[in-house]
Amino acid sequence: MSRYDSRSGDPTSYRDRRSDSGLGAPTGFGGSVQHSSSNRRDHDDGGSPKRNLSLDGLPHFEKNFYIESPAVRAMTDAEVNEYRQQREITVEGRDIPKPVKTFQDAGFPEYVMQEITKAGFTEPTPIQSQGWPMALKGRDLIGIAETGSGKTLAYLLPAIVHVNAQPILDPGDGPIVLVLAPTRELAVQIQQEATKFGASSRIKSTCIYGGVPKGPQVRDLQKGVEIVIATPGRLIDMLESNHTNLQRVTYLVLDEADRMLDMGFDPQLRKIVSQIRPDRQTLYWSATWPKEVEQLARKFLYNPYKVIIGSEDLKANHAIRQYVDIVSEKQKYDKLVKLLEDIMDGSRILIFMDTKKGCDQITRQLRMDGWPALSIHGDKSQAERDWVLSEFKSGKSPIMTATDVAARGLDVKDVKYVINYDFPGSLEDYVHRIGRTGRAGAKGTAYTFFTAANARFAKELIAILEEAGQKVSPELAAMGRGAPPPPSGPRGFQDRGRGYGSSRPWS
Repeated sequence: MSRYDSRSGDPTSYRDRRSDSGLGAPTGFGGSVQHSSSNRRDHDDGGSPKRNLSLDGLPHFEKNFYIESPAVRAMTDAEVNEYRQQREITVEGRDIPKPVKTFQDAGFPEYVMQEITKAGFTEPTPIQSQGWPMALKGRDLIGIAETGSGKTLAYLLPAIVHVNAQPILDPGDGPIVLVLAPTRELAVQIQQEATKFGASSRIKSTCIYGGVPKGPQVRDLQKGVEIVIATPGRLIDMLESNHTNLQRVTYLVLDEADRMLDMGFDPQLRKIVSQIRPDRQTLYWSATWPKEVEQLARKFLYNPYKVIIGSEDLKANHAIRQYVDIVSEKQKYDKLVKLLEDIMDGSRILIFMDTKKGCDQITRQLRMDGWPALSIHGDKSQAERDWVLSEFKSGKSPIMTATDVAARGLDVKDVKYVINYDFPGSLEDYVHRIGRTGRAGAKGTAYTFFTAANARFAKELIAILEEAGQKVSPELAAMGRGAPPPPSGPRGFQDRGRGYGSSRPWS
């Protein structure tokens, strides 16, 4: 018996949001339904990919659920342009829908609106405002937005609507929605949101990632789940072991595509996507838009919308104050301790290192010196990583050192300070690291140690600082012009209490 059968008498049940045949649109969408077409032409031009798989014999599915509200319909072109300019929204594509200003304008059914109200949200973020109508129309979508912009709900809420319009799962069916993410931490975070917002329609989800026993994940897949959030490696393992399949996937999300390419997941992504029907809806999310990300999008997406929040150019969140100190390698630890003495007030402090070994060494030294520090990196078991994260989130251990495993996808409320003990290997990673603070409208502060070995990044780092309205120290400016760093380094970060103009030692 279907797990929904017991709810058939409930007026708010899953089945009553669908027609009796199991193919109707959810209430509130007025039957504005677009079926897939088996004779849809493949394209090579205009950035549209060629999809070689045949659609013959594949069942039709619904993916266009958007009905423009009267308030949105009444917006003039001038009003739309003004709204997009105010919220730094740039769009590309044909037949672009107008942005929605309120949750009600998005036309979400009542079961989704209840969850939005319960979460206490007041208005859509810019990426949600423009991304929701695009996603609900069933078109492929490229979204470029910085971390902390609300993109998870920009694709999850339309995914819930999408699931509730599809035929229920039969035994042996794989998921309807597949979300691919680069790290375990991000995957777990996405699943938490999927569980919360899918609860009212009893949508099941599971998280598939490495580093933990496969048994519980296999059992979830065998029971049947509508939404799978996965890291690429473990998902391929599950597919090759025949624990699931992707034949029912009609809504595909690639979250943090730039990070997945940085981590070398390009072959795995191609292998996974090759097993998904070509007329799926694909949503492709990235914080940056380098050539490699664009090339992959051309292969995976068909005639997509593109929405950019802010700029395609790499830039940091303007709510974060950035301080850069030119130091030598041997000065770093003493500088770190002096900085902690200056800023430690019980707030959460996240310190980034380049290596797992360095992470453990600095954490051990900090603890020996009496600082409440724990570390998280890829060599630790998932159970230990979960425990460290729990201690950090609760404030029991307000200092956490981490490798880049925590740079993306880590959503901890009230991280007040980020410290780059080691400068990362790219400016993209710098932006994502410091983006762990200043989230959801809060202010944050980032401190960065910059050595002679990092000099090749000086010019790009200066551009990011200047774009965000931060002051560039004379030492960093000189390095940007190719001058060597001062032999002993400057005295320290600028005075954090009196603004950017003056400087003093940390001690």
